[in-house]
Amino acid sequence: MLVGPTGGGKTVVYRTLSSAMTSLAKEGQFKVHLHVLNPKSIKIPSQLYGDYNEATHEWSDGILAYTVRECVKDQSVEKHWIVFDGPVDSLWIESMNTVLDDNKKLCLNSGQILTLTPQMTMMF
Repeated sequence: MLVGPTGGGKTVVYRTLSSAMTSLAKEGQFKVHLHVLNPKSIKIPSQLYGDYNEATHEWSDGILAYTVRECVKDQSVEKHWIVFDGPVDSLWIESMNTVLDDNKKLCLNSGQILTLTPQMTMMF
């Protein structure tokens, strides 16, 4: 978690670090892909995690579920950072606790469990 005052440079810090790691990459081993989400712009929880439509009986992934699913597909050594770049709100961080367990698994209401790879990092 990056902590600091508004305008303190937290975004610049993680972008600079990812650029430095990518520029030092040898055969893709340190390349960093940034996936940035602003949690305050997303309605919790349906738009973030996904939602089950009672009328059509279909599950639709939310933004985080889709992003994690795409990152998990990449089996290379390249890094994937999912960054929640915005103010930490107790409401969405509490909902994150219920779907993301200690074993780096994202548990969706659809029953699917997405296991984060060792190359994936979630930053707040």
